[in-house]
Amino acid sequence: MAWTNSKDRALRERAQAVIPNGMYGHQSVMLLPDDYPQFFSRGEGAYMWDADGNRYLDLLCGYGPNLFGYGHKAIDDAYVARLRGGDTLTGPGPAMVELAEAMVGMVSHADWAMFCKNGTDATTMAMMVARNHTKKKTIVLAKGAYHGAAPWCTPLKNGVTEADRANQVFYDYNDVESLEAAVKAAGGDLAAIFASPIKHDAFIDQEAPSPEYARRARELCDEHGALLIVDDVRAGLRLARDCSWSLVGVKPDLSSWGKAIANGHPISALLGAEAFRMAAATIYVTGSFWFSAAPMEAALVTLGLVRDTDYLERTIALGERLRAGLDEAAGRHGFGLRQTGPAQLPLIMFEDDADFAKGYAWCDALIRRGVYMHPWHNMFICAAMTEADIDFAVEAGDDAFKAIKAAGKLEPATKLQILHQHAAE
Repeated sequence: MAWTNSKDRALRERAQAVIPNGMYGHQSVMLLPDDYPQFFSRGEGAYMWDADGNRYLDLLCGYGPNLFGYGHKAIDDAYVARLRGGDTLTGPGPAMVELAEAMVGMVSHADWAMFCKNGTDATTMAMMVARNHTKKKTIVLAKGAYHGAAPWCTPLKNGVTEADRANQVFYDYNDVESLEAAVKAAGGDLAAIFASPIKHDAFIDQEAPSPEYARRARELCDEHGALLIVDDVRAGLRLARDCSWSLVGVKPDLSSWGKAIANGHPISALLGAEAFRMAAATIYVTGSFWFSAAPMEAALVTLGLVRDTDYLERTIALGERLRAGLDEAAGRHGFGLRQTGPAQLPLIMFEDDADFAKGYAWCDALIRRGVYMHPWHNMFICAAMTEADIDFAVEAGDDAFKAIKAAGKLEPATKLQILHQHAAE
């Protein structure tokens, strides 16, 4: 079937009339090439179909929730069974206790769990617990890190006041001296240090945490009576079966989770150590749907697969296969790629591409060849992918390299210039 996007464009026109900007947040494609599909009809395994019926190997995985494949039978069967029996009732189902036990048993630093809906909920709760425990206000965060979309952390500051962003000091990720300077600036008011499991900011190369940086963050929190918080919403269960910083031998006090913990069903979590149980118990947080039972049942099955399968090892191997194949194909056509971060959370950008002209043109060519990649956001490998799927992506990438090379001079990604202008304002 020839690629077309007429139905997607029609839906976008209708959305403009009834939804501000036609879409919002990270599901908007306003900062992607013009023909990127925004509306999708279904997903199965590693693939999704847009409103026009085009099929894509989805390397965004829903921006992270798809860990075991869209429509995973065992996970979805558990969800649907609970849905039919009662989902959002006046109180939670027994699965809430079972899920808390499962997560505490899985994550080595954790003694308790609280559940919510979005990653922003979990990171905001972490901040509140830290402030409640320490009776201090200042949080130290890495510049450019993403911790959600609440006023205290949203990347764009439209509609945000100075008071919303008060009591924050910033440091450079992986820079011990910068971290120490930020803690010093916080003085006697330090409540917490926030850290991403890896540096996975948009638009720039990813970095693993150095052991020196991670250890120093732990030491500084201990020295100042502050809490170390690892925001594992994006990378949780994709780097390790434990908290991601278990890979560098550092235990946080709190960790936030979301995205993949129920394979796409809506639930997130805050996990914490025993010393902070009372602080967690005495903040007021809730939501109309936070105690819904069906996502908890889905999460229990997901965690069982995390425990009992080799999903992690397979996603790493598949990511390495993709990385090697694209490197070889790019070189054959005279392009240089910057592939950074863990292979199972790949960020793929071009050398000598400050205006993202190559990245945008290549991803646009990939869309037309049935592969959904992103020019400036990290992607994800899911356990439903196979070697054949990866080889298909590499073949499509090879053909896309050939196409953009033949196109000659490429236009800069002017949409990003507008974004950065608004961010500066």
